[in-house]
Formats: sequence, C-alpha cells, structure tokens
Amino acid sequence: MKAAVHNRYGSPDVVRVVEVDKPPVGDQDVLVRVHATTVNRTDCAYRAARPFFMRLLTGLTRPRRTVLGTEYAGAVEAVGGGVASFSVGDRVFGYNEGAFGTHAEYLAVPHDGPIATVPAGVTFEEAAPGTEGAHYALAFITKSGVGAGHDVLVYGATGGIGSAAVQLLKQRGATVTAVCDGAHVELVKGLGADRVVDRTAQDFTRDEQRYDAVFDAVGKSTFGQCRRLLKPGGAYLSSELGPGGQNLLLPLVTPLFRGRKVKFPFPTQDQAMVRYFGELMEAGEFRPVVDRRYPLEEIADAYRYVETGQKVGNVVITVVPPD
Repeated sequence: MKAAVHNRYGSPDVVRVVEVDKPPVGDQDVLVRVHATTVNRTDCAYRAARPFFMRLLTGLTRPRRTVLGTEYAGAVEAVGGGVASFSVGDRVFGYNEGAFGTHAEYLAVPHDGPIATVPAGVTFEEAAPGTEGAHYALAFITKSGVGAGHDVLVYGATGGIGSAAVQLLKQRGATVTAVCDGAHVELVKGLGADRVVDRTAQDFTRDEQRYDAVFDAVGKSTFGQCRRLLKPGGAYLSSELGPGGQNLLLPLVTPLFRGRKVKFPFPTQDQAMVRYFGELMEAGEFRPVVDRRYPLEEIADAYRYVETGQKVGNVVITVVPPD
C-alpha cells in the first residue's frame, strides 16, 4: 500500500510517499481502507519533534512511528474474528493519536477504540476532520465547565480547534465572542458566534466585556494578557504550554487565590467521543471547516501550508478520490 513515511525528524521535506506493507489485522481489529485523512498541528509537531521533549514519546534519535496521521474516514475492509461491532463495508471515522498511521491507504485499529460509524449524508472528506480539533475543543469546554448562560471568548476561532469550539459552545447554549482576522468574520458568524472581534483592527485583550472563560485555541496569548477579560472566578485555557510551560504550572497556583484561574485541558480519546461528534454532525450541529484538500502524493505541500499558520479550519488529505 502507499503511505506517507518519515524516517527522520525535520521539515516537510522528510516526508515521502512510498510502498509499505499493509498492516496486519488482529483478532480484535478493524482494517479500514482510508479514503480521507488530515494534516494538523499535532502531525507537524510529531514530524518535527518540536518541542524537543516530545522525543521521549516518539523516539530519541529517530521516529518509532514512521507513518503519521491522527484522523481518518473510510470503509471497513476486513474485521478480526473477535469483532462483532463493525462489518465489512461499514463507513467509519475516528482518531488514532499515539498509534498514528492514518496517512496511508490502509489502517488497522482496535474495534473498541476511538472509531464510530460515519453518519448518513456525511462524506468521508467531511467526517475525517471531525475529531482532532473537536476533541481539544471539547476538552476546553469540559475542563472549564461552561455551558448554557455562560459568556466565552474564543481566540483563534478559524483554526481547527477554534472553529469546533464555537460550534460546540453554541450547541451547549453558551454566548460566544470569537476573535479572528477580518477576512473571516462572516465565516465565524456562520458557525454561530454571537459577536466577532477583528483582531487586525482591535486588540481583543482590551475588550470591555467580561467572560466566564477565555479559550486561546492557537496558543498565542498568556494568562497575564487575558486575566482582565475574566469575570471573578473565570478560567483561562490555552492549547499550548505557554512561555516556560506556565500553563502547566499556573493551574496549580491560581486556585490558591480563589479568583481568576488557569486550567489546562487533557482531552479524552475514546469511542464515546467519536460517536458524540458523529451525532452532532448528523444533527447538523457541528460541521468541520475544511480549508484545502491535497492528494496523498502532495502531503508534503499540505504540511508546508499548515505550518504557515494561515489555515482556516482543517486541511484534508484525499487518499481515495470521491466518486
């Protein structure tokens, strides 16, 4: 089968599409013929091994997992003898961080892992980007405890995490202020944002409104910059560790002062999570935003584009062209 392989860490140039062996199917596994996958910030970080400490997870001198990719959608090609929950021909999608391997024509995953059926009326290219950014956004919401009646600001509302966060927050009844470039204001309004701040025309940290939570979905701010935006007891959450790893330290310190606090979300990766996003897609309450599509053979170009920091929503890799 064809797969995008990297045998060393580095720039997108280290990725090559080559022929590799099809993965074996264990007794409890599902073999998926991948129709669509994505390239996202997670893939870029693992490919480059940045920050450096990631090598403790991925391999000190060279990558242990040479085929990356966390998200996928495709059709079940075969199932192990112990699998009853999926059948050959089922349309499925899921998330596979850790094991990776979705940047390939075939993928073997445990039947009880983060995999679920693609909802009727949703294409593979629409379902494939439905988990990575969304599961981080869901972790933000769960950790902060916000929901109906709460005011939330989402900084970076056009990214994979931010665009999902706006939709998931609205589905739960929150009032959402979204921060994005002026060129994308109408897109973000279409996702459900109640108010949109053009970051190119206004410093969002000087906003006069106060919030129950501030979500930095791109990791480009700090608690110090955003603290004044929070209501008493409000929470700041970021998708990145922050300068000096402060977003891991401050959650231990800020609760001691019984005021505004920092929380750091750790997302859950399980089958219930994928099913939940499938249900929202089926109900029309969540749709992953897709910026660009690349064929598998051009995946290095997809990496380069993602690393410009200019993507809107998600970048999809088409492995099997749609009919």
